[in-house]
Amino acid sequence: MPGHIDLNDLVVFTAVVDTGGFSKAALRLGVAPAKVSLEVARLEARLGTALFTRTTRRVVPTEAGRALHEECAPLLLQLRAAVDDVHASSSALTGSLRVTAPTDFGASFVAPALARFAALHPALAIELQTGDRIADLVGEGIDVAIRMGWLRDSSLRAVKLGDFGQYAVASPRYLAQAGAPRTPEELVPLDWIALTRLPAPLKWTFAGPDGANRTVQLRARIRTDSAGALRALVLDGAGISILDEYSVRRDLADGTLVRLLPGWTLPSGGTYAVFPPGRHVSRKVRAFVEYYRAWLAGSGAG
Repeated sequence: MPGHIDLNDLVVFTAVVDTGGFSKAALRLGVAPAKVSLEVARLEARLGTALFTRTTRRVVPTEAGRALHEECAPLLLQLRAAVDDVHASSSALTGSLRVTAPTDFGASFVAPALARFAALHPALAIELQTGDRIADLVGEGIDVAIRMGWLRDSSLRAVKLGDFGQYAVASPRYLAQAGAPRTPEELVPLDWIALTRLPAPLKWTFAGPDGANRTVQLRARIRTDSAGALRALVLDGAGISILDEYSVRRDLADGTLVRLLPGWTLPSGGTYAVFPPGRHVSRKVRAFVEYYRAWLAGSGAG
């Protein structure tokens, strides 16, 4: 018979399996890596079996470790859900909330909402990570990611928060020398700036006033992997491109950018809250997502 099993040891164990490493599990749990190693070793001693095969690069569950994880992980999720439900109506939000978002969108449209959310929940510690790469939600201990565009990974758990439009734009200075296009086909000979993170940055389909679609294949003069750099290039007159309405709202209002082909529309994108796979969505995460959905709608950003 195994000795007394500490429930926290099982929480640490499942975190190591989910993240694939002791350091990543420590990051998710907010503890020192040494504590994770100690608690896993204690669990192995009490069970009398090895739960992981350790190498210099990887930590892989043994057959016993996989079996334990399959049994324990769903039960731990149920326990977390039960505790959340009991405290839902009476307790303050506590602990930490880690959010990730694209760099420019995060600064302009996530940070202000988080500031207001933090004021409503003073016992909650909040961390906002921004970057244009796709974060490893499990490995980096992220509670929720705010993502824009189109979710191609069907395995992700996500909630759609709103839609945004996409506009072909250019600076007045560029249009003064190149002329303003009147149809999608007239975009082809112009200086195009491509955002390489898109799946098809040079192929766009416009819906016309008559409902007919026109697809154009463009040629990039300049390429960049940053939405912020793309906007800066367009503002400086380097050429034309397509940007989301969040990024260019103020530029269009003050005239530093001009929307091209206003009678034509491009497919809209979505703003999503994405959750790590296989993890209970905690009450603090649900509270922020609902708050952020309302904030987006009220600010006109959704």
